[in-house]
Formats: sequence, C-alpha cells, structure tokens
Amino acid sequence: MKPLADFPSPMARNLKGVFTDIDDTLTSEGYLPAISYTAMERLQEAGLIVVPITGRPAGWCDLVARLWPVNGVVGENGAFYFHYDRKKKKMYRHYADDTDTKQRNHDRLMRLADMVISNVPGAAISADQAYRETDLAVDFREDVAPLDENDVQKIVTLLKSEGATVKVSSIHVNAWFGDYDKLTMTKCFARDILNLNIDEHEEKFVFTGDSPNDAPMFRFFTNSIGVANIKAFTDQIEVLPNYITSGFGGQGFAEVADFLVASRKTGA
Repeated sequence: MKPLADFPSPMARNLKGVFTDIDDTLTSEGYLPAISYTAMERLQEAGLIVVPITGRPAGWCDLVARLWPVNGVVGENGAFYFHYDRKKKKMYRHYADDTDTKQRNHDRLMRLADMVISNVPGAAISADQAYRETDLAVDFREDVAPLDENDVQKIVTLLKSEGATVKVSSIHVNAWFGDYDKLTMTKCFARDILNLNIDEHEEKFVFTGDSPNDAPMFRFFTNSIGVANIKAFTDQIEVLPNYITSGFGGQGFAEVADFLVASRKTGA
C-alpha cells in the first residue's frame, strides 16, 4: 500500500466521485465525527459524487440518504441502494431480491441467529438487527466484549455451513442468502442513478474502506484507499487497497477529502 501522497494529482483532478465504507472509515471509535461529515460536504461542494457503501441496515440507510450530504447509499452489504431526490422529495429504493424472496431469506437467517448464539458464547445479534431487511449481523466487538479471532472464525464457519454468504467487517459478521455484494449493487447504483457503466469508468472514482468485507471494492477500483486502521486486518483481507492514509477512521477519510479537494482547486 502506497501513501496517499503518491496518488497521482492528474487522476485526482479528473475524478467524478467517492464511494466509501462507513464503520471505522467515516466513523471513529463508533461515532461520526464532525470532521467526517464536513469532509463529505466539502467533497460535494467541490463537485464530487459521494456514496456510502455499507453493511449497515435499511433503517439507518434511509436516514443517511435523506439527511447526509450524499448522493445515495448502498446498504446491507449490497442488498439495496437508496437515492433521495431532494428536488422531488422522493426516495428511490432498489433491492437485489423481490419481497417474497427477502421474507423467505429473513426467516432462514433468524434460525441461523439462534444457532450462532447457542454455539458461540459472547456473540450477540447486532443491536441494529431490527432495522435490517435482508441480512443477519452478528456482533463480535461493537456492543459486546471483543471476541478473539478463533471465535469470529467459528461464527463464519457456522453460517457458511448453512449456505449463507458471509463477510466480516470491523465489528460484525454479516450473513445473507444471495450472490450480491457491495460491488454488484454499486454498479447498479451507477447505472441507474449516475447513468454510468462503472466497468468503463471505474478510474473516475475512489473507494475508501478499512476491513475484510471491502475486498471486492479494493479489487475492482484502481483508486482504492484504506484508512490507517486497515493495517490491523492485512492478514485477513484478500485484496489490499492501493493507497493508505496516515490518519485512522474519520481522520483518514478527512485526509482523503482534503487531498482531493486541494487537487481540484490548485490543479497541482
């Protein structure tokens, strides 16, 4: 991973937007600092598209799409995107699965939740589970005492043994039934809302992240950037980002925003 200072300035000047993870990328120690919120606002004011790509639930994503300075949000690890048209005051929601499929999969996931809690002491169902529509989030360090790596891997193995797709974030093990991920829904968002074929324009976007479930995005985007806390996961991530910030969490994201905005202003 190269330092952010090595990011080519000509590339930075020609970007269209920034896709970004939320937890431990925009947030720091579990909260959204003012510096991150302001960074998103500054990116938009500089003419850049901003879209969080997160494992967080639909209930949270509705708020993000409505109230944050963003152009939309991809949630629950790629199960949907939400886009709020501020002029029309209208929310657009697109899901990977239809309503019946979502309900069947939800019922299956709740059975898996009972299995995990029974077999892994100390694990808990995420406090935000009630606001999820498509996936199961098992908490291993957000509102519970941190579990060790062996216990986290036990959760992963149990869920995979039941046929679920499983990804590990910095705080949760997420499981769902379906072949979508953050990248597939990001492509749908770009096609539907931005009128872009992201396969042809990936170099026009930056992706910032911090954890194993960001690997598909790191693999796809040439301009992939990890905030400094990604160093704790280097032995667990299939593909590392090409660049890394010196700052952790929200401070690292603000570092990215400062660099991109300055590049556009100065033409350096």
